[in-house]
Amino acid sequence: MSQQQPEKLQKPIKYGDVFPVQGELAEMPVAPKDVAILQTAENAMLGHNPKGYAASAMQSAAMQNEVAGFVCHEDLNAESGVTIKETELPGKRVITESVGDEVVGQYSQAAPLSSGQFSASQQGGSTGDAITIGEALEATALTAGKKPVEWSDAAAIQAAEVRATGRTSIMPGGVAAAAQSAATLNARATRDEDKTKLGDILSNATTKLPSDKPATRRDAERVTGAEMRNDPNLTTHPAGVAASVAAAARLNQSHK
Repeated sequence: MSQQQPEKLQKPIKYGDVFPVQGELAEMPVAPKDVAILQTAENAMLGHNPKGYAASAMQSAAMQNEVAGFVCHEDLNAESGVTIKETELPGKRVITESVGDEVVGQYSQAAPLSSGQFSASQQGGSTGDAITIGEALEATALTAGKKPVEWSDAAAIQAAEVRATGRTSIMPGGVAAAAQSAATLNARATRDEDKTKLGDILSNATTKLPSDKPATRRDAERVTGAEMRNDPNLTTHPAGVAASVAAAARLNQSHK
């Protein structure tokens, strides 16, 4: 008995099909890297990617678009960027997610995070509402965890470690040392399955940093510069280390 094959997608799923948006965004197909960037922002603010939030809805659409051949895995259509804002109200907080200037989701949670005051911890661990550099590195393990570690990644991780700890030298046993070793070995490997991935290096980044600090715009600039200088095309990965630190810095800035 033959199984009925799913009907092939005849046209791409656009933002206007998923969200009540208008204008140029409504006509754009949902692309995989759009999802990755929003997942980074969600994870940076909320600590995970909640079901029912915008990234979850976009993931299904992007996957169907990719399978049908309307977009490629590296496509990015949300070039104007994504933002997540938090508004604290008595007894609850409201999370608003936007792509460019268009709101794609608004969600209410019962318990607010805290007073919104940020303080940098020199011993690692929590820093209030502020997203730390270590947490941004861990977010990269979610958004680009299957990407083999390259020299550009190792350089960005080293810059992030320096900014987080204030140390100018690579620490033995730290994330930067592990990333450099992985990049060296990966350059010699011929098969992707034999290469060390970003997720292997960054999944527990905060525990490997002796100190940590909230990500700032200056931190993001340094990490982005390091990643670009060591990339053959002088670019950064859309969901990589620099993108995660930049997303964390933007969210931290929006809370001030």
